[in-house]
Amino acid sequence: MLDYYSEAMDPQVYEAEYQNLRYRLLKLQFGFARAGCQGLVLLEGWDAAGKGGLIRRIAWSTDPRTLKVWRYNGEPEDPGKPWLDRYRIHLPEAGQIAVFDHAWYRRVLSDRVEGTVSEAEWQAAYSEINDFEAALKDEGIRLAKIFLDISPETQLKRFRDRLADPDKRWKLSPADVRHRQAWDAYAAAFADMIAKTDTPHAPWDRIDANDKQASRLVGMEAIIDRLRDGLDLSPVEVPEDIVDYLCGDKA
Repeated sequence: MLDYYSEAMDPQVYEAEYQNLRYRLLKLQFGFARAGCQGLVLLEGWDAAGKGGLIRRIAWSTDPRTLKVWRYNGEPEDPGKPWLDRYRIHLPEAGQIAVFDHAWYRRVLSDRVEGTVSEAEWQAAYSEINDFEAALKDEGIRLAKIFLDISPETQLKRFRDRLADPDKRWKLSPADVRHRQAWDAYAAAFADMIAKTDTPHAPWDRIDANDKQASRLVGMEAIIDRLRDGLDLSPVEVPEDIVDYLCGDKA
């Protein structure tokens, strides 16, 4: 594998690496569909770190029939149900890969920083999350957890670039400013999240996303590596009667 961060990547080299990862991701998806496996990709990170760009490249690389993408963006919880229920209903079915743009980590991130739950609730959530992810593992769901990390300087530049581009201004919101003003509090929350929920059954891949191109390649590769472990990706064996028919005179 190339060192994607070593220097500015030649556009042709980037495109070749990207197309290779697209092929590997599609092959992985076909392997999931054939074996009836379930895959789950969790994306977390700073605002403007590139979650949307990575999701688009996953979607461009795969068959939409067995890929599901879910975005959780501060919707209120149902007070009559356990807080994890809203995520359970979107877990992948057999043969599917699901991508969650934010997920249950909201409990120990924005809920914690903005005070929408009590300290006792977000402190308890670490063990609840670990137990939940262990249960997913026991049920056979393969999990990739990606955290996209950027500096405050990079974030500010990307916000200003969005402001300057009329076609990208829709991405800006009051929450972006609110979260940026609480940078230190979110940095502490992110650090605790990774330290307390990085487990053998559900490890984090923390990716330097200050370079968009490099982080997209590293992110795609990390997802492939986490989801493919032990999966048979060898070519499908075609039944002899089909081979005989297609290769014979009666086709």
